[in-house]
Amino acid sequence: MTWSLAPEAVDTPDATALRRAYYGDVAGRYWGRPATEAEVDEGLADDGVAALAAPTGAFLVARYGGEAAGCGGLLLLDGGRAELTRVFLRHAFRGRGGADLLMAGLEDAARALGARRTVLNTRLDLVEARALYVRHGYGEIPAYCSGPYMEIWYGKEL
Repeated sequence: MTWSLAPEAVDTPDATALRRAYYGDVAGRYWGRPATEAEVDEGLADDGVAALAAPTGAFLVARYGGEAAGCGGLLLLDGGRAELTRVFLRHAFRGRGGADLLMAGLEDAARALGARRTVLNTRLDLVEARALYVRHGYGEIPAYCSGPYMEIWYGKEL
């Protein structure tokens, strides 16, 4: 089996399923119970993903053996910065190199959009994500935004 990575519209069936899986995973971990379909629907309503397309961003889908396995978004900010968002790999595909491919692809997409730095925010309990970011050279930075689910911020020069 091999990995592939390509830009994809956020509203394709595979991208939508991955976005739902991402939200269900992070919300369920936060609440300590599985998120309901209604809660996932509510969380995805007006979530700003339309900006994850050229010229303001990108959305990438990672596939393993052709199966949609992960995703990640990129949003251009001010001053040559791009924010990584919705970086997710389905649990069944973790440990097979897909996260590294996804991170490299997101950084390449950021460069292609003119970014010189990438930033992101996450929660402290998402330890796998935090380990992935650190492994890829991201360091802790001061907060560049605020929100209810933002507890730690990272950045990297490209």
